[in-house]
Amino acid sequence: MLLVCRFAPAPADAERFLERARRAVGLLAAQPGCEGVDLGRAIEEPGRWVLVARFATVTAYRRALQPFDVREHVVPLLSEALTDEPAAHERALVAGPDGVTEHPSLLTDR
Repeated sequence: MLLVCRFAPAPADAERFLERARRAVGLLAAQPGCEGVDLGRAIEEPGRWVLVARFATVTAYRRALQPFDVREHVVPLLSEALTDEPAAHERALVAGPDGVTEHPSLLTDR
């Protein structure tokens, strides 16, 4: 499961955003079932950020958001993400050194 959140903090809030994001990334990455978290900054628009977290399962993602310190530090940051696009995605194809793995969909066709 992928969590993809985009952010556009006000220029005056950029340092505070990064400080909060450091804590949030560390807390989220420490949760069981979290396979990694990346925070990236847009090259074309340096005021734009993206957080991408990878989880083993949807259940692991949901459980990762339950601990108190995550609800206190991560959830408020995620609530500031831009909301014009979906944030939770299922994996379809995953490539690594051993090749490409196709994951079956968890969704029913609509």
